[in-house]
Amino acid sequence: MNNEPILHCELDHLVITAPTLEAGSKYIQRALGVIPQPGGKHARMSTHNCLVKLGEMTYLEAIAADPDAPRPERMRWFELDGLDQSSPARLSTWVVRVNDIEAALAASPVPLGRIEVLSRGQLKWRITIPDDGSLPLQGIVPTLIQWEPGAHPASKLDDSGCSLLRLEGFHPQAQKIAAMLKAIGFNGDFRINPLPEHKKPYLVASIRTLGGMRKLGGI
Repeated sequence: MNNEPILHCELDHLVITAPTLEAGSKYIQRALGVIPQPGGKHARMSTHNCLVKLGEMTYLEAIAADPDAPRPERMRWFELDGLDQSSPARLSTWVVRVNDIEAALAASPVPLGRIEVLSRGQLKWRITIPDDGSLPLQGIVPTLIQWEPGAHPASKLDDSGCSLLRLEGFHPQAQKIAAMLKAIGFNGDFRINPLPEHKKPYLVASIRTLGGMRKLGGI
């Protein structure tokens, strides 16, 4: 009898990293023509964020180191410790919502780090983070997240008039990424495209806005 869990995951949110939260917010305003809503602080990581609703259970997050918080005891997530004031805000990675984070982490052929337990206000979740704060395969493979029962962050956001139409990744190891997504049970519209070995990986998100279709990411 096969007792292995049936894995299922879907896109949860997109992550824009920036040297400051103001820079991340301005990047979103220029790209999408909307002002992000305040999010909150992540004490464990000494970061803070702002958010844009993209769907019933999908959102866009800009995140940066919190200058008012003490330096964390570990490396911050999403490679934020590698940014300085000259670093551009960019679409760095994406996060998928899973039904069994332990099983999904074990099934992934790409190392994704450890499972951390985090919270922000009433929200509680578990998420995969490498010890060095890096983005596995340059952020083209997703981070795993499992929310505790209760409200999802997107449910608390105002309708922005924005919706995610498509997410694409470009990476020299496209087949490896496709295999990883299949292994963790990903169900969603994500296209992974091959790149020559010397090309830098990147993501492109196509988003419908009140001002027409806009794109985040790219080279």
